[in-house]
Order: sequence, then structure tokens, then C-alpha cells
Amino acid sequence: MTTHVFSRSFAARQQRGVVLVVALLFLVLITIVAITASATSLLQQKLVGGQRNAQLAEWSAETALRGAEWRLWRASSNITTRMQCGSGTLSNCYVYAPDPTAAVAKFRTATGWVTDGATAFDDVDYTAVSADNTFKLAHNPYYLIEDLGPELPPGAGVQHESGATGSTGTGYTSTNRHVYRITARGAGNNENAIRVLETTFAAKAD
Repeated sequence: MTTHVFSRSFAARQQRGVVLVVALLFLVLITIVAITASATSLLQQKLVGGQRNAQLAEWSAETALRGAEWRLWRASSNITTRMQCGSGTLSNCYVYAPDPTAAVAKFRTATGWVTDGATAFDDVDYTAVSADNTFKLAHNPYYLIEDLGPELPPGAGVQHESGATGSTGTGYTSTNRHVYRITARGAGNNENAIRVLETTFAAKAD
């Protein structure tokens, strides 16, 4: 009788040991699943943050582009303030050359953040936290303007503003309108995202 009781007690301990091992295995599996889910969540959060940072840089550069176009348009409507690159009427404006100055080449092609020879957009400090606490840029946007020369009809020069035609149908031949190339540079909430955008804009120069 004593031997029989001992056997049942030993078997119960064995069963409890198996249950403990199974429980530990499930605990390890649940831990692995939790760690994997956490890592995936963190990765997705980083991806979303990077995308938002890139969008902020894009919007920053776009803001500077439109601001420079607005400046050119407003100045071209007033004969006393029309853009005269190199005459002091327009600060940081460069006359186009096949071999650009170091400042122009660097601002247009550099991979890092550069502002040499460029103009800061507006008087708003975008590096401060916005009023609605939604964003803060690493740098204020900058732009640079190049005078590509007088607007010419198609085929008459190396550059022209497409779509402009004269009343005679022979092409727009006015030389008081110049084509300007605007290059803008913007950063996101850190320097991991920098965007450089360009556009051309026609405005009266004299």
C-alpha cells in the first residue's frame, strides 16, 4: 500500500513538472511575439516620422519658391522696382552663366545644408515651435534667383518661357521680360531631410 501511494505521488510530481515546462515554453513564445510586435511598431513609427520629416522639407522649399515668385511678380508690376540682377535692385540675384559661380553651384547641388549667397524667405522664424505646436523646422527656407536673360521665341535662344506668343503669331519678342530661375532649399525638423526645388518665372526686368 505504501509503495502504491509513493508511485502516485511521484507521477503527480512528474505531471506538474511537464506543465511547468509547457508553461515556460508558452511564456517564451509570447515574449518573442511581443518583442517582434514592439520592434515592428517602432519601425513603423520611424518610417512615419521620416516621411513627415521629408514632407516638411518639401513644404519648406515649396514655400520659399512661391515666395520668390511673388516677390518677382510684385516687383515686375512697378517700373521703379523691376528686377535688375547685378544692379542692387535685387539682392542675391545672379546673371546666368554656363559656368556658374561657386555660390550658385553649391546652393543648387550640395547635399548638406548651405545658405551662402542665398536669401532667407520671409521674416517668419520657422525654427520656433509653430503656434499650433504641430511642427518646428531645423532651418528657415532659403532661395536663390538667377536671371536667365530676356524671354525669346522658340528656337531663338538657349532658354525661353514656353507658351508666350505675340499678336503676330511669330513668337514673343519682347526683351523687357526676363526669365528667372529660382532655386529653393528647405529642411525638415532635422537635417536628415533636405529638399532642393527649382522653377522658372518670367517677369519684366526693365
